[in-house]
Amino acid sequence: MSGKSSRISVLWEGVDPRGRDVRYAAYFHHFNQGDYYEAHDVLESLWLEQGRGAESAAFYQGLIQLAGGFVHMRKHHEHPNHRVHGKRLNPAARLLRLAERNISPYGEEWEGLEIGPMLQLARETAWKLEEGKFEKNPWSPEDKPEIQLPKVR
Repeated sequence: MSGKSSRISVLWEGVDPRGRDVRYAAYFHHFNQGDYYEAHDVLESLWLEQGRGAESAAFYQGLIQLAGGFVHMRKHHEHPNHRVHGKRLNPAARLLRLAERNISPYGEEWEGLEIGPMLQLARETAWKLEEGKFEKNPWSPEDKPEIQLPKVR
């Protein structure tokens, strides 16, 4: 196992997969903890393993981009005056719009996940960033979004 693979495999230890790939489950676990970079990494490993031509490839890519947008907002929140982190809100909005574009073709539900709330989260958060001219960060640790891991039916 490569260094990155072993580092990432630790991220799904103890996560209940609830009948799904443990990396998919770990994405939701870490996203809801506010650990967006970790959510991005675990799902990216599944996305890369399945390949870009897989049926769920754009769906996973959209979820990865959603987490990436929140990585930017969290870093900005933690270091708003930092020379790099202070400029993360515009890239966050771009990633959220890409997430919306990649997730939207999957209909009302995909892999047990209701698509509408995911699109609404991406759309509304990007809109808040744009409306605030990329100077107001809508993310805070007290009001972080949560997305539920769907159960296998």
